[in-house]
Amino acid sequence: MYEVVLSAPAERDLKRLPAVLFRRVIAAIRALATNPRPPRARKLHGSGRDDYRIRVGDHRVLYEVDDRALTVRIMRVRHRREAYR
Repeated sequence: MYEVVLSAPAERDLKRLPAVLFRRVIAAIRALATNPRPPRARKLHGSGRDDYRIRVGDHRVLYEVDDRALTVRIMRVRHRREAYR
């Protein structure tokens, strides 16, 4: 099991989501604890790290995986038009 850690910006992003979407995103984030690289995850190019994103409707959960420490750090939860800026 991986430990899932939320960054401060990710916490702020989650607080701004509507309740229905919040529950869907939280369920997706919790699933990352058992499988940090699910089939729907995409590796982000150009970062040089183990950065990934998963899609939850029109929103993206951006996160990094540290296999040594067994942690998944959620960086941001953004709408798709804002996620990659």
